[in-house]
Amino acid sequence: MNVQNPQPAIGLARLEQRLAEDLSFLELPPKEWVPATEYDGKRVHDAVVIGAGMCGLVAAASLKMLGIHNVVCLDRAPEGSEGPWVTFARMETLRSPKQLTGPALGLPTLTFRAWYVAQFGAGAWEALGKIPKDQWMDYLVWYRKVLSLPVRNLVTVTNITPVSDDLMALDASDGANGGQERLYARHVVLATGRDGLGGGYLPDFAQNVGRRFWAHSADEIDFAALGGKRVAVIGAGASAMDNAATALEAGAAGVDMIIRRKHMPRINKFTGISSQGVVQGFAGLSDDWKWKFLEYTLGAQTPPPRDSTLRVSRHPNGRFFLDTAVGNVRENGGKVVVETSRGDLEYDFVIFATGFCVDLDRRPELKNFAPFIRFWKDVHEPAKGAANGELATSPYLGPDFEFLEKVPGSCPALRLVHCFNYPASLSHGKLSGDIPAVSNGGRRLARGIARSLFVADREAHFANLVAYETPELLGDEWTDSAPLLSETSKGAAE
Repeated sequence: MNVQNPQPAIGLARLEQRLAEDLSFLELPPKEWVPATEYDGKRVHDAVVIGAGMCGLVAAASLKMLGIHNVVCLDRAPEGSEGPWVTFARMETLRSPKQLTGPALGLPTLTFRAWYVAQFGAGAWEALGKIPKDQWMDYLVWYRKVLSLPVRNLVTVTNITPVSDDLMALDASDGANGGQERLYARHVVLATGRDGLGGGYLPDFAQNVGRRFWAHSADEIDFAALGGKRVAVIGAGASAMDNAATALEAGAAGVDMIIRRKHMPRINKFTGISSQGVVQGFAGLSDDWKWKFLEYTLGAQTPPPRDSTLRVSRHPNGRFFLDTAVGNVRENGGKVVVETSRGDLEYDFVIFATGFCVDLDRRPELKNFAPFIRFWKDVHEPAKGAANGELATSPYLGPDFEFLEKVPGSCPALRLVHCFNYPASLSHGKLSGDIPAVSNGGRRLARGIARSLFVADREAHFANLVAYETPELLGDEWTDSAPLLSETSKGAAE
């Protein structure tokens, strides 16, 4: 690239034209091949994807690129607010390097880089540091539009019920019109994010104080109301830093980061081994080795981004209390007292940046399946000293992200529900929650669903094979010559 004369912006219309040409050259998406089916007078969806954030869009796009068109994504958020990017993700920029192709599915013209350069030019791309998170949301909105992905917003799935071993019913409430409806699907994909199988993790003692005194970092928080207040943030991860910085920027009188560890983690271990070897090979590891990789990584902890940490420390009223364990919280005269290993500390508000947990009791849509789902704790005994509660409660998934039965034969329809969210990491690696390898995860998921659909419809496909009668030869391509008889043959014939 000539930096002195960088490529000018071509505009999104031209980029979209190029993308359409690329898809045409690759014959994508292919024609629909799954036989249409009905139940109770309704068309059955080949797949219903719950969630239209990044993972949900990638799942739908991957299915479409394999000719599976009868798919719908359902998301409870308004259009443009799917996923965490403009809600509880309070960082300024993504931590992922800008050049990662993320959800582009191998198409150069579908990358964030192509989208950005088309609007702002190559010079602006070279000058860009990290991707602003609101701009990432804008890109995902464009991604959905340009691929014509079928998303319905303001729809909340309230229940999933097996109709048979091969069919699911989904009950949903439509926030746009206040109605209730039932959909039918042959496969269900849970693209429901970090809290997709539970919710935010809270220590039990959080319940000792009234709800007005605290929030989880993934909650809606009125930061303006924290102006002039003293705030504690419990935790040291990315969300802890981003919530602390947001409170400081909103005018909090002071924010204390209460951190159990003596030292902040500094090295992101998974970044150090990121490769296609890990992406493609992790699922092939033995259970012992999968556990070893993830237990070591969780034990080392992922450091918060440097920018997020500096965003806190640039404020003189932002303090870091390392080597400080929290044992309890209690109310006292309109304040909340945090009991720590360095003594009692008093605040107006506490933010628990304590991560997420698997808790199926908090997912009413999964109540019919919860007793039957196999978890790692059901099948794997970790090595001595390697126990980990978060890993133990991870679902033990099949090769297509499908749930497996705790007791074989107890719920055959469970194989139709695919866990394409963060808790899948122990079974498949980080293919369904983070940007770097999400396209690989989407393609693995889609290939598995395509295979399952074809096998289930094998009789129909064989009947189509038998019925296919379009000739390639028309019969006029040659002349049938009579055999020449030898003289001996002629004599014998006479």
